[in-house]
Amino acid sequence: MNLKKQTFLSFAVALLLPLMTIFLNSCSKPLDEQLEGYLFVYFTGNGPGEEAIRYAVSTDGYNFRALNGNQPVLDSKKISTSGGVRDPHILRGADGKTFYMVATDLYVPEQGWNNFAMILMKSSDLVHWKTSVVNIPETYPAEFGAVDRVWAPQTIYDEAAGKYMIYFSMRSGDGTPDIIYYAYANNDFTGLEEAPKQLYFPPADSNTKACIDGDIIPFNGKFYLFHKAEDGDPGIKLAISDKLTEGYQLVSDKRVDCEKDRVEGSGIFKLNHSNDYILMYDVYTAGRYQFTKSSDLEHFEVIDHEVSMNFHPRHGTVMPVTGDELKRLMETYGSLDDLMVEATSPQLKKLNVVIDGAAKTIHLPVKRGTDLTALDPQFSCFKYFAVSPVGPQDFSKGPVGYTFSLEGKGEAVYQVSASEDHNPVLEGYYADPEILYSEKTGKYYIYPTSDGFWNWSGTSFKAFSSDNLVDWTDEGVILDLKKDVSWADRNAWAPCIVEKKIDGGYKYFYYFCAAQKIGVAVADNPTGPFTDSGKPLVDFKTLGVTRGQEIDPDVFTDPVSGKTYLYWGNGYMAGAELNPDMTSLNMKTLKQFNIDDTFREGTYVIFRNGTYYFMWSEDDTRSPNYRVRYATADSPMGKLTIPDENIVIQRDSVASIFATGHNSVIQVPGKDEWYLVYHRFTRPKGIEMGRAGGFHREVCIDKLNFGADGKIIEVKPTLKGIEPIK
Repeated sequence: MNLKKQTFLSFAVALLLPLMTIFLNSCSKPLDEQLEGYLFVYFTGNGPGEEAIRYAVSTDGYNFRALNGNQPVLDSKKISTSGGVRDPHILRGADGKTFYMVATDLYVPEQGWNNFAMILMKSSDLVHWKTSVVNIPETYPAEFGAVDRVWAPQTIYDEAAGKYMIYFSMRSGDGTPDIIYYAYANNDFTGLEEAPKQLYFPPADSNTKACIDGDIIPFNGKFYLFHKAEDGDPGIKLAISDKLTEGYQLVSDKRVDCEKDRVEGSGIFKLNHSNDYILMYDVYTAGRYQFTKSSDLEHFEVIDHEVSMNFHPRHGTVMPVTGDELKRLMETYGSLDDLMVEATSPQLKKLNVVIDGAAKTIHLPVKRGTDLTALDPQFSCFKYFAVSPVGPQDFSKGPVGYTFSLEGKGEAVYQVSASEDHNPVLEGYYADPEILYSEKTGKYYIYPTSDGFWNWSGTSFKAFSSDNLVDWTDEGVILDLKKDVSWADRNAWAPCIVEKKIDGGYKYFYYFCAAQKIGVAVADNPTGPFTDSGKPLVDFKTLGVTRGQEIDPDVFTDPVSGKTYLYWGNGYMAGAELNPDMTSLNMKTLKQFNIDDTFREGTYVIFRNGTYYFMWSEDDTRSPNYRVRYATADSPMGKLTIPDENIVIQRDSVASIFATGHNSVIQVPGKDEWYLVYHRFTRPKGIEMGRAGGFHREVCIDKLNFGADGKIIEVKPTLKGIEPIK
């Protein structure tokens, strides 16, 4: 080789070597550094079409958005023998690029809770899956011919054996406990190598009942087995072993989950680029999920306030994914008909933004006083989505076109409109509104149930004030059961209040529900502080009633006699005169009213032109058909006359306003001008929440009108609400 060639080659090597080093380094980038998101696999319920595998994604492990319009990504009828697929568990393989998923083969509408098989799945791209079914009693009739439950399989790689271990629970007939077993999968992940063996042996004096939903994660050189144990206080418990397939010892008979309700289906995953882990589980008796966080896997704290999902999962698992994998999932299952976008402007009523993918429209309800000529919705898009234009736009002349794009899917134009909608009048979840006009302050006050707590589990009450019935100020917590009430600490519901002038000063008597009893607290001002009387006022059934609950009080002062009455009941309507002290009942006046079978709860009484109007709510607050009816009487304790047409307010399906009920009424002082205050499902999402819509409610106000004959004219629920009163 001549000197010139040698010099050139040396120069070329010197030039290319750094570039090749960079290339090789990028190719060998550790998997942990490539992780940019999370894939959540889950099913949604026990009904037809709900037992199927669905996908959701997140970039932070806290905020998840459903893919594929929250529809299945695999056809349950094609991959199972039953037609139903539940409890999916997903695992990244040891090679970093192969994925394994296992699930329960069960269709509850036909099989109940008995099944015989599980489904094994394998993929190289998270989109295309090779599947097979393992029927335990058919495959191993000698050992497990009597098995009638094969539940919640999961997979883990056994580094020592170089194999994938599948573990799951089985039961061999009624009267026997569910036991967690394991077996190794064959090489192509289509079956098991041999008959399952018992994995976990509970101690003799603890966890002797069913053990299901095992979930193993390696941690600090050991294996942590989270599982649902049915004995004692049923919940998620933890056993630890030095070996994957044996030796698990229960850490404690106490639950590691942070719930009081029953839970199942634990799924634990490590947050990317962090030392923290999230343990999530299905609070199946309450229809919700709970997320908790820990760094030691033994002590967990609830982080539900940091978590959001636009779907309602049942028993599922989360797996971290790389940027390339996340992009592939978005390109396959993302859709411009299902925008993964939020409008975040503080000028918006964020809970009430409506995105309609089919119509390609977005509606932005804005707070009062917002300048529609220069409104910036501040759209925040999920990764791989983009939007234009950005910045303030003029919405005063009609909808503005926004172009949303998704990598690999193209773009779509949405017509975005904005308007000043006064309903709901309170921001956030509130229900059972009681309204008061205070002579002392010259202001209006709303006293609601604090809502948004699962199964109505709130424990405190707030008050809101207004000069005009439209602009409301949060006055903060006025009574906290856990701090201020000695006789009950749960279920703070449906208060009512009355203002009394006593000895030249004003007193406020606040009647409230706690633990399905009615108490009374007293204050010198409409916003408190309130002092509880120290005991319940109503904690008894009336006149032979054996059903319902002692809830939903209403206090009414008769302008004719000056006497004050308390009404209450769920499933029945009772009433009695209050003694002059306002904290005790004149039991001689106790009465059960003649009400028809439309009565459920929420009595409210007003007086107009010599007539007493009794209103109540029909149906269940979780029903879209929750609504208000009325009757009339000639005295506060008189016989009720129920008109044939007696609807006060009900759903408007066209406007997507549902569950309009549990009302109060306010009269503008000195005028024959009346307003109905009520709650509805949160709009637009409440109707999609199922029964959970019944504790995600919002307070609204609309005009209440009477006919010339004194009959109530049915109120049409509106989004616009009312204009400020003077």
